[in-house]
Amino acid sequence: MPKAIRGTITVEGHEVPISNPGKLLWPEAGITKRDYLAKLAELSPYLLTYCRNRLLTTIRYPGGVDGPFFYQKNAPEPLPEYVQTVLHENINYIVLDNLPTLLWLGNLASIEFHPSLHYVHESLPCEWMIDLDPTLEDDPRIMEAASHVGDILSSLGLASVPKTSGATGVQIIVPTEYGVTFDELRTLGHFIARFVTERFPDLFTIERLKKDRGDKIYFDYLQHYNGKTLAAPYTPRAKAAASVSTPLTWDEVRRNPHPSEFNLLNISERLQQKGDLLQAVPPQSVDLILKHLKSPAMK
Repeated sequence: MPKAIRGTITVEGHEVPISNPGKLLWPEAGITKRDYLAKLAELSPYLLTYCRNRLLTTIRYPGGVDGPFFYQKNAPEPLPEYVQTVLHENINYIVLDNLPTLLWLGNLASIEFHPSLHYVHESLPCEWMIDLDPTLEDDPRIMEAASHVGDILSSLGLASVPKTSGATGVQIIVPTEYGVTFDELRTLGHFIARFVTERFPDLFTIERLKKDRGDKIYFDYLQHYNGKTLAAPYTPRAKAAASVSTPLTWDEVRRNPHPSEFNLLNISERLQQKGDLLQAVPPQSVDLILKHLKSPAMK
């Protein structure tokens, strides 16, 4: 067995331990832990934005993405002094709010970052996310489906940003004005889900059981709720291509790209060219839509 290599790097004045930097985490893409930590540092201004002040769940792959994995909610011990945590429902969550913590997690082979959909000590959503989940392993219609949902949101006066999940699906993010509740967004999501399944019955389903979905794309309006998580924008994913959950423009969606096209090997160049597309959309008001849905005519 090769000898373990251990050391430290100094990041923002803190010592971050590094072990086995040559370990291949994505064998097919040729990405080692050393490469991964460098990419995380490049992603950090963007990834930290959507993890900061939230309860973090990570998925760890100690032997690389082809090996066993586990979900981690409770912060592992011992904790460096720069790692912040918060106790929530008897779980000591990490709050990912600085680069040293991100690199410390990266050294632990935390590949995926799934933050809560609400901020610490709050119960209101940070934004609204619609999750489109293909039933097929690789559905070439996923971008078509996302485009239809984007058009419907636009017809309701809502600006949105699509992002690849980094796996096989697409999530559509609507930044919302503060004050709307998870239940109100679920009501709105159910309304849109029913509309798209009626308008495109061969493409969409709201059937929760996968075995009953056929080959349709699941419009998941239920996942966006208190206590649940979704993949953060700019999180890497444990896929062979080292894909990254990447916000897109609607023009890009209409060109039907494959989610694997956006990955750790090219994400930095993309961000230099396009920046964070999510920051270009201001918070949207859903008050008038909710008022209409609650009117007697809609009962």
